[in-house]
Amino acid sequence: MTAPSSRISARIGAIAESATLAVDAKAKALKAAGEDVIGFGAGEPDFPTPDYIVSAAVEAASEPRFHRYSPAAGLPELRQALAEKTTRDSGFAVEPSQVLVTNGGKQAVYNTFATLLDPGDEVILPTPYWTTYPEAIALAGGVTREVFAGPEQGYRVTVEQLEAALTERTKVLLFVSPSNPTGAVHSPEATAEIGRWAAEKGLWVVTDEIYEHLTYDGAPFTSIASLPELAEQVVVLNGVAKTYAMTGWRVGWMVGPADIIKAAANLQSHATSNVANVSQMAALAAVTGPLDAVEEMKTAFDRRRRAMVDGLNAIAGFSCPTPEGAFYAYVDVRGALAGGERPAEIAGRTPETSAELAELILEEAKVAVVPGEAFGPSGFLRLSYALGDEDLARGLTRIQELLGTA
Repeated sequence: MTAPSSRISARIGAIAESATLAVDAKAKALKAAGEDVIGFGAGEPDFPTPDYIVSAAVEAASEPRFHRYSPAAGLPELRQALAEKTTRDSGFAVEPSQVLVTNGGKQAVYNTFATLLDPGDEVILPTPYWTTYPEAIALAGGVTREVFAGPEQGYRVTVEQLEAALTERTKVLLFVSPSNPTGAVHSPEATAEIGRWAAEKGLWVVTDEIYEHLTYDGAPFTSIASLPELAEQVVVLNGVAKTYAMTGWRVGWMVGPADIIKAAANLQSHATSNVANVSQMAALAAVTGPLDAVEEMKTAFDRRRRAMVDGLNAIAGFSCPTPEGAFYAYVDVRGALAGGERPAEIAGRTPETSAELAELILEEAKVAVVPGEAFGPSGFLRLSYALGDEDLARGLTRIQELLGTA
């Protein structure tokens, strides 16, 4: 008699819960229970979706043709617009047949790795990384080879580090700039150097460009896909969630060689079919419309970014580089942990890991942050500054009062 199998497959059982969503859910549950919790966890703009985008969705909802199934790869007019946008913003000239519209950026991530990887294929994963990347790679049967770039190098990985991680099984390099969780932005020169290295090694490059319009201090966004030598071995991931405050609309996309996009579209046709048509028309309005509202949001993010960095660097044992992109601060808290130069004592405990520190900050200060363990090594915290100025100031003050000032 054979032993009974597990109720949950090993493949699905091995998936870790999204740490950022888990922190956000816990914060919202505490708020619902009457607690005054300030959430720095989720990367979600606190602005409403711009009016012209909402109006386009309302208009689309009244059109019967959008009440029906549409092509799994996306509405033709949106694929055309995204091809033009990619050519304009990323310097990567593509046709509509090279675009797949997905249910948010996460489906684009999953589709890409499922399409590119066979079991045992390796992906070089610069670390700290967004929590979904290693899970999507593992689901596709891939193996991650993490390359850690710490604060002393601005959280930017180097070609020398990538070369050291290369093996005969390496198939893909993941490149993200601006970065979630660190806000790091690679210079045009560094981006080109990394792209040329990947091309010489015959690697696929998967580049997530969802924060392309959110850079500060004059730091330019540079798409690695703009290198001509990568044209047949690059996949660009993007979406409307962050730039246009459209996290709930669930529209992302992947752009790449036509054979890869066709294969990924076949996968999506069985998984989810088409993205909701009303959301697609809202996304069309977003990517073809003006960036005025985006610039207004970016001005607010920039103000909050500076306040966040100043506030974090005022806390005992904390050290935070100034991020040049996205809307996250990634603070080194190793000095506040046991063995650090300014170990914190909170409710009679000295935390040994950033996960313990995050737990204590939530319990004692009612502030939700995401520990570094969600993105790689312990010893760091990620705080989103995509929340209101008042809440940001109150949250920082609470942490300062809990841990003391530098």
